Amino acid sequence: KPAHGNVVLRMSEVMEPLVMEEAMAAEEAVMEEHVAATLPMMSQSMPFMERPAALTGALAGDVGFDPLGFAKSEEDLMNFREAEVKHARLAMLAAAGWPLSEVFDKKIASALNLAPVLDANDRAPSLLNGGLGKISPLYWVGCLGLAAAIDVYGISRSKSNDPEYFPGNFGFDPLGAYPKGESGKEWMQLAEIKNGRLAMIAVTAFAVQEAVSSVGVVDETPFFFFPLMQTLHQYANSGYIS
Repeated sequence: KPAHGNVVLRMSEVMEPLVMEEAMAAEEAVMEEHVAATLPMMSQSMPFMERPAALTGALAGDVGFDPLGFAKSEEDLMNFREAEVKHARLAMLAAAGWPLSEVFDKKIASALNLAPVLDANDRAPSLLNGGLGKISPLYWVGCLGLAAAIDVYGISRSKSNDPEYFPGNFGFDPLGAYPKGESGKEWMQLAEIKNGRLAMIAVTAFAVQEAVSSVGVVDETPFFFFPLMQTLHQYANSGYIS
């Protein structure tokens, strides 16, 4: 009898975790069904199209926009969000750096007795404008090395199974600007992705505009970068203001 009791006890020890796992799986399935039932059928950004299944609105800035159906699963969605956040941050730096380079390049080059990298039309070097050969190869090596280091760190963070991790969360906040509360965090993430998307469009527009018009962004829209009176004086001299 004692031996039989031990066998029954061992079987119960084996069965209990299995029963708990099944209960938890059933509870998760019920929760997923509940979430799916509360989600809209149509895309928020494109109301005439059905909402892609992977886009549940859990990520900041997710408005159901995936007309070509790239994100077929949650894993695909997370990979695309990682890429989007990286490109968004790079584009925000470029959207600020591009016009600033056109404003200050010649002044800095003159102060350091160097040749400016802007062309005769005050355009920054780019694939469409040309002039990339003026940049030192050491600069490109440094950029590639820094980008590779950041990417490796980001991949290690994404594979760390940290419950606090989300795409783009590198834990970099030296000024402590990231809010502590959940609502503040959601607002910051939404602001970052919206500004990043706008910056990606802006940088593309900079490149196309300068290639088509052969005029630098700063010269094309001086009222954004120079004092108003100076801009009005330039317009008056060029015949825009009579």
